[in-house]
Amino acid sequence: MNLHLAQHHGMCFGVRDALRATHDAAMREPVTILGQLVHNPVVDAHLKTLGVRAGQLEAHDSATTQRVVITAHGAADVQRQAWQKAGHTVTDTTCPLVRKAHQALAILVQEGYHPIVIGQRQHVEVCGLIGDFPEASVVLDEVDVLQIPASTRLGVISQTTQPLDRVLELVAAIKRQHPRAEVRFVDTVCHPTKQRQTALEEICQRCPVVIVIGGRNSNNTRQLAEKATRLGARAHQIETPDDLREEWFTDVGDVGITAGTSTLDETVTAVMDRLRQMKTEN
Repeated sequence: MNLHLAQHHGMCFGVRDALRATHDAAMREPVTILGQLVHNPVVDAHLKTLGVRAGQLEAHDSATTQRVVITAHGAADVQRQAWQKAGHTVTDTTCPLVRKAHQALAILVQEGYHPIVIGQRQHVEVCGLIGDFPEASVVLDEVDVLQIPASTRLGVISQTTQPLDRVLELVAAIKRQHPRAEVRFVDTVCHPTKQRQTALEEICQRCPVVIVIGGRNSNNTRQLAEKATRLGARAHQIETPDDLREEWFTDVGDVGITAGTSTLDETVTAVMDRLRQMKTEN
């Protein structure tokens, strides 16, 4: 069994910076994270060892500390300001690339476009993006496209972790549904997501089985697993080495490994070590 680790995989700079900022804040004083800092249970467990408390972005009474942390997924300005008005000190770990998506959406609205966000309506990043623009349409499939109101100007951005090829398909569908409208698309899919998707394509060309490491509620991790399946590989999404099953690798010569942008380097190393152990035992 030959192991092929994707050229681009694992934790991105935005997540790494968010972890560092939260760690530093927790070492100085008690802190409450408003949501899940990143979608990874291993990271959650690490933060608990630091005494970090859990709160909810929408509930001001959920924070038992003065300092609160906005997660890497970001928040609406109205939410950020509400916490400050409630007397809390805010540590904002919003990923810079998510901030760019917020800025792009705000500019489109200022210029008179009806705002459209391609992404998952209930995802925390999308909730933050549309929090200041409740009139925005959220699109994840062609059925959602049919619900976009008629307008002469439509401005489209994307959740940063959506696959670019799927985003472009939906932009084309919006243009077909509104042929008389001016449709302006601003590409806000983040570079790390694009890199990991491209690197996945490369390993799927040679590997019939692909292991995708990351939290089960991580959108970009799930997108990697789904894309590997579409490309013809048998994809298995895992969170830790304990999730690996020997029967997945029976008579398999090449195994690809990748990881979502919130996956710790240590977890990737541990999975690789367990796969090497399986290889030796068999």
